[in-house]
Amino acid sequence: MRVLITGGAGYIGTHTLLEVLAADHEVCVIDNFSNSAPEALERVKALSNRRFTFQKCDMRDREALIGHLTNFKPEAIIHFAGLKAVGESVEMPLEYYENNVQGAINLLHAMKVSGCNNIVFSSSATVYGDPDFLPITEDHPLRSTNPYGRSKLHIEDMLRDVASSNPDFTAAILRYFNPVGAHESGRIGEDPNGIPNNLMPMIAQVAVGRRAQVKVFGNDYDTPDGTGVRDYIHVVDLAKAHIAALDWTKTHREARAFNLGVGKGVSVMEMIEAFAKASGQEIPFQNDPRRESDIATCYADPSRAEAELGWKAKIGLAEMCETCWHWQETNPLGYAIKTRR
Repeated sequence: MRVLITGGAGYIGTHTLLEVLAADHEVCVIDNFSNSAPEALERVKALSNRRFTFQKCDMRDREALIGHLTNFKPEAIIHFAGLKAVGESVEMPLEYYENNVQGAINLLHAMKVSGCNNIVFSSSATVYGDPDFLPITEDHPLRSTNPYGRSKLHIEDMLRDVASSNPDFTAAILRYFNPVGAHESGRIGEDPNGIPNNLMPMIAQVAVGRRAQVKVFGNDYDTPDGTGVRDYIHVVDLAKAHIAALDWTKTHREARAFNLGVGKGVSVMEMIEAFAKASGQEIPFQNDPRRESDIATCYADPSRAEAELGWKAKIGLAEMCETCWHWQETNPLGYAIKTRR
């Protein structure tokens, strides 16, 4: 299959790119390196020993997208590209709607022009907001509490509308819970700009000496140890789900959502303790007040993905921490050479 991957130089994008190449698909990657590094793609080439096409492109440039899709003629799209920090989205909502929502509109126009009707979309558990019940199923009410999550929900709604209007259109909507970990080689991993927004890269940077301590936002939640509980999934398990979703698009004609998680929660303190054990490093932390719009507990019911995609997460918490530490210890400053916009 000819597969075009937007945002393919990013954290989840590179791990998925490796899996797509290993499955013998022909690939074109689009990225603008706003939150990624060209070096990441070079490492994927070395790890996979396979070739792929790359085009530097911004999702806001509709004409460029149309040109790249028309030239490559993809049979399916995996769409990662977009801004992704919850806190930043509250401060910069228009930028999030412009990049994420308008970018997706441009991509859908380009798909229409190029005759591509299959898409695997990188959505998020943030579309559920503060959950009414646990574990969260795909039928849970949708209501995000921040512009990032609302941008994902807007795109989901667009995909459902396009599928309703076009009987040949298929969208696998993958709702990620909390991706963590890294490739076992230690060659690719999560390398955020500036101060990490997510827990595990912050813990990893403290362990390697880049940060002084982990801030624990809230230790008075109604959870076993008072800290927030989330469903963490290894990025390689997540990447494999995209292969299953690509296969699913071959035989279905609809827009359908799938939760991607392990199905159980891990608290902030449990994660800090597991990472300390995996790394052999002390992880200093500081208890801070809760952040606005944070929730106490969130974890998935991933049974639909297992039943319909034939996919299930297999990697446990210890390996999540071990692979992340291997990446961070081997690359204490992340990718050595970066091109930032």
